[in-house]
Amino acid sequence: MTALRFSAVVLAAGLSSRMGSQNKLLLPAGDEPIIRRVVRGVLAADPCEVVVVTGFEATAVARAVSDLPVWLASNPHYGEGQMTSVAVGVEALTEPTDAIMICLGDMAWLTPADYRELVDVYASLTDKSIVVPRCRGRRGNPALLAASWIPELVSRQRNIGCRELIDSNAGAILNYEAAHDRFVLDIDTPEDYARMLTTIDEKTKAV
Repeated sequence: MTALRFSAVVLAAGLSSRMGSQNKLLLPAGDEPIIRRVVRGVLAADPCEVVVVTGFEATAVARAVSDLPVWLASNPHYGEGQMTSVAVGVEALTEPTDAIMICLGDMAWLTPADYRELVDVYASLTDKSIVVPRCRGRRGNPALLAASWIPELVSRQRNIGCRELIDSNAGAILNYEAAHDRFVLDIDTPEDYARMLTTIDEKTKAV
């Protein structure tokens, strides 16, 4: 069987508004910024290409991943909603692909094996075209969508995000119930960041 080709878009443009004056993506996770840790984890899952979408503090975010084999795509409209970054990232993809993984830049708990777990689930689909992870009733990320959704991803209204796209196409979705909670953990507040520092063990820090 031909291996699934998937591309990844990492959303790294947000304002980090609930973190006060700090850009959460640039805070340290071990000995590197959160965004670098996340992007390295995505790369280790073996996508055919990765696009990192920047916006807020774009220069600093780009510098954090400058030596990694990724494309950078700038979103000048990042303040208008997450879907603007999704559209910019998807439009920047250059390689033929079977599916697109939409990743959040602040999900520091995820490992390469977690990303591959979703890819393997997607590869087993027969009558669905979107995989969304869940844990104990909570919807998680990243989402993995068939390449056939590209026109929809790049043409959505700016204030409508992936959540609304998914909600309006329930028949196309496999809600994948994960055995762990890493798909539902992100960093929005100083308290979230403090929890991340105390719950990522040394082995996980070196993704």
